[in-house]
This record gives sequence, C-alpha cells and structure tokens, in this order.
Amino acid sequence: MKTRISILCAAMICLLGMLACSDNGEAKDKAGEGDSTATAAKKGQPREVQPIGVESDSLVGQGPTIRNADNPIVTLATDFGDMTLELYRDVAPAHADSFVTRTKDGFYSGLIFHRVVANFMIQGGDPLGNGTGNAGYFLPAEFSELPHIEGTLSMARSRDINSASSQFFICLKRTRSTAGLDGKYTVFGHLLKGYEALHAIGGLECVANPSNPREVSKPIEDVVIRKAYISDADGNAL
Repeated sequence: MKTRISILCAAMICLLGMLACSDNGEAKDKAGEGDSTATAAKKGQPREVQPIGVESDSLVGQGPTIRNADNPIVTLATDFGDMTLELYRDVAPAHADSFVTRTKDGFYSGLIFHRVVANFMIQGGDPLGNGTGNAGYFLPAEFSELPHIEGTLSMARSRDINSASSQFFICLKRTRSTAGLDGKYTVFGHLLKGYEALHAIGGLECVANPSNPREVSKPIEDVVIRKAYISDADGNAL
C-alpha cells in the first residue's frame, strides 16, 4: 500500500513539474515579444500599421488604377504611413487645382485629421483643427456621378452647396452613409496607395468631438499630416 502511494505521489510531482515548465516557457515567449516591441520603439522605427475593419473585397494591397494620366497626384505623409491620391482634375478642376495650390504652398503640412468616424470617413484640412476653419475662400460645387466608395477623396462643406474650401475627407468603405453623399458632395480624387494607413487612422480610438459632443469622432491622439507634397503614383516627390 505504501509503495502504491509513493508511486502515485511521484507521478503527481512529475506532472506538476511539467506544467510549471510549460507555463514558464509561455511567459518567457511573451516577455520576449514585449521586449522586442519596446526595443523597436526605442530605436525610432515606424509603428507597425495594422488595417482595422477591412473587408475581404477591400482595396488594401492593390488600389485602383490611375484614371487619367494628366491628373495631378499628391501624397500625404503621416505617422501611420503615406497616402497617395490622384486628383480628378478632369472631373472637378476647381477643387483639384485648389488642392494642388494649397499643397504647394504648404497649407496642409502640419494639419491634423480632426474627425474620424468609424466605417465612414476620416476628415482633415482644417487650419483651426476643429472643423470650423477654411482657406479664406470657397469653391463652387462640382458634383458628378462618381460614387463615394473606399478611398474616395471628397470635399467637406456646410449646408450651402458652394461652401467647400480646404477641408476634405477620405471614405473608409461603401455603406448606406457614404452612398447618401453621392451627388451632394464633390468627389475630386481617389486613393492610389496607402489603404493600410487609411484604415489604421479610421480604426483609431476616439472620444466625443468638442464641435459635436454627440459624435464620437475626435482621435485621442493627433493624426498629423507631417507633409503634403506633389508626387508621382509611387509617392515620390516631384
């Protein structure tokens, strides 16, 4: 009887020892991953962009083809990656020309995306950073039949259809909400590259927007357009 008890105790001790080794090994692996991330951050490496809320038919990883070879292209450099956009001068010349001019004079560099609405759009281009600023002039509406889909670049405005100025937005996906913008807001471009950056910004945690407390759309951390510049389709400055 004593022999059986001794054998049973020895087996249990061995099993507990194996479990302890397994737990320690898992904890060690996790600690290693954490150390690696911390080291990368200390070295100033760019943050890893993880697309959030991206559907299977998303343009992430591919992007659309260029609509018109004569259209200008701009790139917006952010901490979440660069976004390169074709401006549809063949569709909305006044809006495209205004965006090019403001890009060249440095207007957009340093501004933030002050409004981010999940599954809808990200909005920037306000020199005041609160949704009330403009470029000091307004543009006539240039509505078209182009739809608001993932990557669409469109111009924000107030109730007056001719009140667009410098604020723009980029759509995150095609939904009933974005479809409701068709023919009512001026589409003047589309994202060529940088869908990962678009969705990373679109998935940021937000709080109530001071300009509209009922809307949770103010990113808890500023999303800055570090530099806006004229580029080629690959994002190389011209």
